[in-house]
Amino acid sequence: MSLLLIAPNRDMNVWKESILEVDPNIDIEIWPKVKHKERVNFAVSWRHPKNVLNGYSNLKAVTSLGAGVNHLLEDEAIPEHVKLARVVTSSLKEQLAEYVLTAVLNYRNHTSRYVDQKREGYWSPHDAISKKDCVIGIMGLGEMGIEAARMLSNNGYSVTGWSKTEKQIDGIETFIYNQLNEFLDETNILVCMLPLTSETQGILNLDVFKKLKKPAYLINVGRGAHLIEEDLIYGIDTGALAGACLDVFEEEPLPSHHLFWNRPKIMITPHIGAVTDPKEAVAQIVENYKRTLSGMDLINQVDKKKGY
Repeated sequence: MSLLLIAPNRDMNVWKESILEVDPNIDIEIWPKVKHKERVNFAVSWRHPKNVLNGYSNLKAVTSLGAGVNHLLEDEAIPEHVKLARVVTSSLKEQLAEYVLTAVLNYRNHTSRYVDQKREGYWSPHDAISKKDCVIGIMGLGEMGIEAARMLSNNGYSVTGWSKTEKQIDGIETFIYNQLNEFLDETNILVCMLPLTSETQGILNLDVFKKLKKPAYLINVGRGAHLIEEDLIYGIDTGALAGACLDVFEEEPLPSHHLFWNRPKIMITPHIGAVTDPKEAVAQIVENYKRTLSGMDLINQVDKKKGY
């Protein structure tokens, strides 16, 4: 039996070396130069090309290299019986929480405006946005969302959360799916950390932006398809939003001709909010590989019906 590594835009030799440090007896193949397809029963993937995993007759499970699994769920070539999993590590949760905190601070302190002014050689101070005008609402209270909510709360922010099911988090006011309007009414800074499902696709839209407490700001570290891009531009132009910080996009890399590039009120980062560390993730990957051999459930196994 063997483990397949498939991630076209990453150096998978680094991952191979890290896995072998944990268990030197694992037979590892790296796509596309796979010698023995019939031996592959477990795959580790990040944004693999569609229709390549249906050529492995003994494939039993696939794990994402990160917390996102849409590239797996959207690949119809993966047989229904194949189990899916995702990687969630302490550093991933901490990185994403720190990214959100940094985005909040940059918004409050007008960091992007000062960067523009420096480029132009223009001196003009701006009053920082008060914390009392920065009630932060987290959409999605999974492991990542809870970590961000706690970090923000520990830094003195008023934080609320909205999730599909009821959550109890000390110091955080929480709302469930049918209380979206109440959640938005209290929120100045909306942070999307939702999984992408049929219910959440396009959830960041003009109707939502209009319901936010003003001044309002958007941070999206969920998925690009959560956002209706035209609604964001219109929302900023009409004052429903003061601006946005985006780390995820429907098309990545973001095309050079995209309208977002020329919008000074939209901060863009290239999907770097949380990057999986091979040294930390491989223990989980190796454990799931061994569980697959034994026919066991996986760590962080994905519920295909829920989409996460």
